[in-house]
Amino acid sequence: MKHKMAIIGYGGMAGYHHENLQKHFPEMEIAGIYDIREEAVQKAREKGLAHFDSPEQLYQNKDIELVLVATPNDFHKPYSIACLQSGKNVICEKPVTLNSAELEEIISVAEKSGKFFTVHQNRRWDKDFLMVKKIFAEGILHDPYVIESRVQGSRRGLYGWRAWKQNGGGMVLDWGVHLIDQMLNFAAPQKVISVSAVLHKVFAPEVDDNFTASFRFESGLNYIVNVAMNSFIVQPRWHVSAVDGTCLIQNWECEGKIVKLSDEKSLEWTEDIVYTAAGPTRSMAPRPKDTTVELPLPEVTGDWQDYYRNILAVLEGKAEPVVKTQEALRVMKLIDLVFLSNEKKCGIECNI
Repeated sequence: MKHKMAIIGYGGMAGYHHENLQKHFPEMEIAGIYDIREEAVQKAREKGLAHFDSPEQLYQNKDIELVLVATPNDFHKPYSIACLQSGKNVICEKPVTLNSAELEEIISVAEKSGKFFTVHQNRRWDKDFLMVKKIFAEGILHDPYVIESRVQGSRRGLYGWRAWKQNGGGMVLDWGVHLIDQMLNFAAPQKVISVSAVLHKVFAPEVDDNFTASFRFESGLNYIVNVAMNSFIVQPRWHVSAVDGTCLIQNWECEGKIVKLSDEKSLEWTEDIVYTAAGPTRSMAPRPKDTTVELPLPEVTGDWQDYYRNILAVLEGKAEPVVKTQEALRVMKLIDLVFLSNEKKCGIECNI
């Protein structure tokens, strides 16, 4: 069975979607695109795609059952609402909106329309993230109390619409939305009870290009999210502290390890003082190697194609969307508090 899909906004991410669907999902036919930029229209035509002369022409096409909205972020809400009202199902690129209030408007329209609305949160299928989930799901480590999730690079600048506040630019809305979605997916069903964040505009005139946000969960878990564009020595992608060990994932290639206690006896205190290059110490003395065991990171399979496999199942009435609107709303509510915490220069209590 063929499903006809249209794309609004034929930029870099839309091109990824198009190529991915062509390669892996022949049952999904791209009926055409709409973009206001002539260069994007020309690019689409070179790839054999039809172009709608106006959004209304797309909305009125009864054969199209699904629309991908991949415009700059400030256009997500109006296009998503218009598509839903015209009887289309909608996939919206992340960040779904500029704030939670805008998303609540879309959700209301989606409920009235009877069509499904979802967000492209593809990084739930990242291999490094799935490793962290598996480590605790299978009891390799227990009771995490500090999780550090970092994405860092040294490109220094933001380019195009991502550099402007009006368009919803900045790293909180670009990368933070992914890392916070992963966080909530990991820690569910726990609630976040406070948010503290510091944003920096090092090179961008209007939006953040570096930020750190700390989320405290009701269990006491402290989850730190950091994105930086000016790091010439990058920190690990993941550093996870649990009561019985530590997990390190260095990068997206998933180089790393787990070091955990070999048995409970290794918790015993010793009176011996160890002499280090920094002088004598007892509390920070290196742990004897025979009290720990080093384990490899678990094997996992992460496949971004699972997102579209789910979309096809939803279209055919066989499944519910994996990325649910209420999950996206939690992400946006926390992002609202990230901005508020930075503005107020203090932590913000919540129950999200």
